[in-house]
This record gives sequence, C-alpha cells and structure tokens, in this order.
Amino acid sequence: MRIVNLMENTEGAAGCLFAHGLSFYVETARHKLLLDLGPSEETLENAKTLGIDLTQVDTVILSHGHYDHSGGILPFAGANPHAPIYAQRTAGEDYYADDGESAGPERYRYIGIDRRICELPQLRLLDGDHRIDEELSLFTVRNRTHALPFTNKRLLKMENGVPVRDEFRHEQYLVVREKERSVLLSGCAHNGILSILDAYREKYGGCPDVAVSGFHLMKKTPYKEEQVREIRGIAEELRQYPTVFYTCHCTGEDAFGIMKEVMGTQLRYVHSGEEVPVRNA
Repeated sequence: MRIVNLMENTEGAAGCLFAHGLSFYVETARHKLLLDLGPSEETLENAKTLGIDLTQVDTVILSHGHYDHSGGILPFAGANPHAPIYAQRTAGEDYYADDGESAGPERYRYIGIDRRICELPQLRLLDGDHRIDEELSLFTVRNRTHALPFTNKRLLKMENGVPVRDEFRHEQYLVVREKERSVLLSGCAHNGILSILDAYREKYGGCPDVAVSGFHLMKKTPYKEEQVREIRGIAEELRQYPTVFYTCHCTGEDAFGIMKEVMGTQLRYVHSGEEVPVRNA
C-alpha cells in the first residue's frame, strides 16, 4: 500500500504547493484512489509534480461536504470522467462557518462544496455505510460516544435560512484492508477521532493498524487552558490504542505539538507532498 499527501496546509516536499485543504492519493493492489481533492486545482499540479497520473485513478472518496476538501473535484472530473465519486447524500447541503459578530453582514460564510459537483454523472450518493469491495469500505458515525471537538462550535448548517449546529451527518471514513493490515483514513474527524475509533471498533472489530486524519483542533487565537486540557485528554486516550497516527491539516501545528508531548512517536505529522510510510508503521 502507498499513501501520498497531495495537498495540506504546510510546506513539505520540494516543488509542491501547499494550502488550507487536504487530499490523499492511495495505491493498493487493486485500486488507485483519492480521498478528497483539496481546495483547488493546485492538488492536480502537485500530483503532476510527484509523478502521479490521476487519469489512472479508479475511485474518489469525498470525506465531507466542505470546499477545502472538494475544490479540485471539478478539474479532476474534467481530466478523469470515469472514476466514481462516493459522497454521503447530505454532502451537498448548505454548510457555513460563523465568523462572529465582528464580520457584520458577512458573518455566515459559505464553506460547502461547489454546487456543480452535485450534477456530475459519476457522483455516487450514499446513505450511511457502504462496502465497495474486499479492500475498500466506508462508514459513518451515527451515535457519538464523545463530545464534538470545541472547534466545531462555529460550523453550521442552514435549514430554511436559519443557522443550526452542524451534526456532521455528511462525514464518512475510508477503511483500506490489505492482507492482515487495516488503515483508517479520515478527512477532518469533525465527529471527533475518539467517536470515529469507537465506531470503527463496533463495525470492524479491533483497532486500525494505522489512522490518517486531521483532528480539527486548529485555532487562529491562543488556546484557553480548558482547550489545552481537552487536546491533551484526546491524546491520552489515543495513546491507549495500538495504532500509529498520522495527522495534518486541521489539527494545526500547535495542537500537534501538545499531542506529541503525550504520544511521542505514536503520532506523526504529514506535510504537503509527503508520503505516509505505512509499510514501517
């Protein structure tokens, strides 16, 4: 198995662009697939820089309905109109960020996907869990076992013009099985990485060998004391798993540093253009 980051917030491999967003290329014995496509067509430029031919991709997974994970889908579909794109049926709904009263009339900012994605003939809309084949399966979280991360409070869904808190029913997670090994890939873990791991254990039994995910803990302002305690508490629970974690994107480097103090080599950061060394995990 090979996993390569095609887009992430931070500078990584030489010549690769970086931007707020996420995309992973995954190559298995049977598949060449993408989990998300970053915020723009720059994801495709990074693939070219890294020598990855996206016309050979046979499967695309959209982890959830936000622009920074879907902006490259339309240019990708223009170059590769054959690969099915799997998304939850609710991924195309109206998602917003609350930028606060100081933003004035622009307080509620649209962060959903480009509406034209919903018109693509290769789009496959799902209602919950889905098994693609022996290697690939998708699952969702319907009953969280832990509270949502504090950073999700400003993320909303518009219902009849009224902003309500997003419950992230549009989020899904990819499980890749290869022989006796299992890899869990998530986009932002908006539902909370601990709830996701509990759902994995319920649906598949045991724990993944490797988990690749943002943890959605990033803030633009300094953390409050209770937020640092929450981040550290998540790391303490993750440390109990026999899993190697690779994180990136919405975790943020500050939160990563806090978690790294707790988890040590069990937690690693993946930068734009870098490969996840799953063979050695």
